Amino acid sequence: MESVEPVEKRVENDSASNSSENNGHGTAKKGSLGPLPASKGGRRESSYGSTQLWGVQEDGKRVIQEWECYDKLGYSFPKWKKWLVLSMIFVVQMSMNFNTSVFPSVVEQLAERFQISEQHARVGQMNFLVFYAFGSELWAPWSEEFGRWPIMQLSLGLVNIWQLPCALAPNIGSIFVARALGGLSSAGGSVTLGYVADMFEPAYQQYAVAFIVLSSVGGTSIGPVIGGPIHQYLPWYWNFWVQLIFGGVTQAIHFFTPETRATILMDKEAKRRRKTGEDPNVYGPNELKKPRISLKEIGLVWSRPFYMFVREPIVLCLSLLSGFSDALIFTCIEGFHAVYEQWGFGTLQIAWAFIPINIGYLLAWLSFMPWIRADHKVIAEKGPDGVKPERRLYWLLYMAPLETIGLFGFAWTSLYPQSHWIAPMIFSVLIAIANYSIYMATIDYMVAAYGPYSASATGGNALARDFLAGIAAMYSTPMYENIGDKPIEYASTVLACLAFVVTMPIYVFYFYGPQIRARSKFAQELAADRQETEGRRASQLSGSTFEKDSGQP
Repeated sequence: MESVEPVEKRVENDSASNSSENNGHGTAKKGSLGPLPASKGGRRESSYGSTQLWGVQEDGKRVIQEWECYDKLGYSFPKWKKWLVLSMIFVVQMSMNFNTSVFPSVVEQLAERFQISEQHARVGQMNFLVFYAFGSELWAPWSEEFGRWPIMQLSLGLVNIWQLPCALAPNIGSIFVARALGGLSSAGGSVTLGYVADMFEPAYQQYAVAFIVLSSVGGTSIGPVIGGPIHQYLPWYWNFWVQLIFGGVTQAIHFFTPETRATILMDKEAKRRRKTGEDPNVYGPNELKKPRISLKEIGLVWSRPFYMFVREPIVLCLSLLSGFSDALIFTCIEGFHAVYEQWGFGTLQIAWAFIPINIGYLLAWLSFMPWIRADHKVIAEKGPDGVKPERRLYWLLYMAPLETIGLFGFAWTSLYPQSHWIAPMIFSVLIAIANYSIYMATIDYMVAAYGPYSASATGGNALARDFLAGIAAMYSTPMYENIGDKPIEYASTVLACLAFVVTMPIYVFYFYGPQIRARSKFAQELAADRQETEGRRASQLSGSTFEKDSGQP
């Protein structure tokens, strides 16, 4: 449900790292790292769609560069501050995904209240998720231009506003429309993972990405746990009031998060230097852009995830795998009712049956820690280029089969009365471990493989996850009720077979990823950019914070 924003700003702002200072003679001003050769600045369109300004402009105004004010940017935040911000963003992502998964708990009540079928009521679930798939992509460019804080506040505010028509709805159509608008208003991972890119250098983002991914899957799985008691003890409209209360508290918490977007902080630092007289001609990267953001630029950013989804086999296959995995959880939300009602489970007991899913997510998150630590050890010894992107898939080679095993086990331990109810719960833990691992590893691999294009690459991942999950809302219950003479067992068996097929590309990309990436124009451009940028950055920022901060909490 989320997409990682790349460190595009690093490429953009470092493109002028060898430009002159504002005096035009190569003499370093206060705050720079030493003498630099004189160079005339300019403006250009980057290959990934954003406008770049660099060096001294024709009117004598100079654009501040990232390395000049590195100590003011999110990368230089103290470790405690970085993880405090991430903890706040953890709550934000939990809240947004909670809105997607708590709704199924009110379906039965909505059907009774508005005299419709339960299948008809599930349209509200589909609407939110499908529009969420596109909404998270639509918010991304605005957070890059105007900062994370205002865009996330606006998104949270709109989502909260759309809870009101749901809670006060006079008819089911009002709920469907408000749910669609709520999904479209949800910024999701396109912005939350942008905070990671703002505070951690690419080689050291894994701990932070793993943490935010946990919030994403956790928000999805706590919905049924909380939704059960709401359904049991409160009227239908309290499902939406609880979402609003959670969202309101979340927005209040987020209100106190600092801005992390590098270009916004650079603008602020440039204004400070002009005000103090330290550098009267320096300006931030956004201050001199005319226009601030163009329709062409927005179009490029918005269209690229869809282009890469279709044209890049790595993006296509891994996004479909991740999307299938996410849809699986929403299918299970519906299927759990049919499975556990066999043992006489009521509303609350079925809600507690989702606790093993949460346990599985936590176990999967912990299992990645030793592998991330090992990656960082290799990076410390050999540098970022010493670790191939395919290494990020290594642990997934062992975790992915758990999805197929878990589904087969879940299917054939759902036989009542031959099995005990604890058996399918144990296999649901394996499903959750695989689901987290697939999401974490595919995001991590795309960030490593596509660098400046990873926002677009992971955008396809987010699109597939939310869209397929939305579609799952409509077929899950009929599938668990209408396949053969053993619909519960056969439905999960079908999912297990699909899981076996969609996990196969993981092994292809692990062993043949370098050859596949060699044919990708995005990966080729990244290799050239990285060779130029990383070497320059290492020399200019030798001994700086990002080399010492491994991202470990």
